[in-house]
Amino acid sequence: MMQQTEMIEKAKRAIEALNPGGPFNIMEVCGSHTMAISKFGLRQLLPKNIRLISGPGCPVCVTAQNEIDSVVELANRNVVIATFGDLIRVPGSKSSLQLERAAGKEVKVFYSPLDALKYAEGNPSKEVVFIGIGFETTVPTVAVTIKEAKEKNIKNYSVYCLHKTMPEALRALLEGGSNVQGFLLPGHVSAITGSKIYEFIPKEFGVGGVISGFEAMDILMSIIMLLKNYKNPAIEIQYKRVVRKEGNLEAQKIIDEIFEPCDSIWRGLGKIKGSGLRIKDKYKDFDAAVKFDIKPIGEEIEIKGCRCGDVLKGSIYPNECPLFERACTPENPVGPCMVSSEGSCAAFYKYGA
Repeated sequence: MMQQTEMIEKAKRAIEALNPGGPFNIMEVCGSHTMAISKFGLRQLLPKNIRLISGPGCPVCVTAQNEIDSVVELANRNVVIATFGDLIRVPGSKSSLQLERAAGKEVKVFYSPLDALKYAEGNPSKEVVFIGIGFETTVPTVAVTIKEAKEKNIKNYSVYCLHKTMPEALRALLEGGSNVQGFLLPGHVSAITGSKIYEFIPKEFGVGGVISGFEAMDILMSIIMLLKNYKNPAIEIQYKRVVRKEGNLEAQKIIDEIFEPCDSIWRGLGKIKGSGLRIKDKYKDFDAAVKFDIKPIGEEIEIKGCRCGDVLKGSIYPNECPLFERACTPENPVGPCMVSSEGSCAAFYKYGA
């Protein structure tokens, strides 16, 4: 414990010595980083001009309102909705999967897409639709289920693909004038993608990035690396015990076999070209959007008074939203950033601002 405390104090002194003096905003784009930063109280350790702000790193949070409405509508079509746990509580404009389940619709929570496929295989009379959300971290396992369903001819399984990919969202943030001087890049995503996908950030925008681990010292060391290179921005890997420059080639291969890029709507950011994934025509029999003719309902809708979109863009801290801790709490969430276990609002609520 003493060694850890000493290491943190040493890192704190290093950050103070490297302090550029002017505003230095560091955006993390990973929900696990969001929770770790709040849990370890890292904002309080930094000089006031060095700010840690959250970006669009929570997959549940960035799922657009009209996509939630489409999933809710699908639950009323006599199918079994298979999903991860956080998604069922995200409110749509009129309902949520949790409310639909309470009303008798079949909505089942699975920890893995492979469990959902196994359920479909064991219940051939039921149409099972897995709601595919998440970034590059979760995409490979969903791809495996689609390939296996085709090989085994499991015709009652399909995926409604709402997956999103990180690079173009970062480009959209920077093109939109986001005041960010450095990125804490996602460790789990980068274990799949490698670091090459971020190289455009310093080249085109003059902003550095560090792929960081999730312990307090990982994040503090990543901040030190960003500060050291702020005049010569680069993409670096702090999380070398997990992440390689080339990433996981086998995972990339299965993603490329099953999916192709498409435009996608992000909550708070709108439509971003090439930032989503869709299932290739070769596997269209397992594409729920094709099978059930699903389309996002209407345009992106923002919940009145909720500023999740601004939180996801790093424009405000969660406690600057007028609904935070008032109308919006984990027990009664108004927006998805309070619902997800990786949401910025949930982190601020649990650990304090």
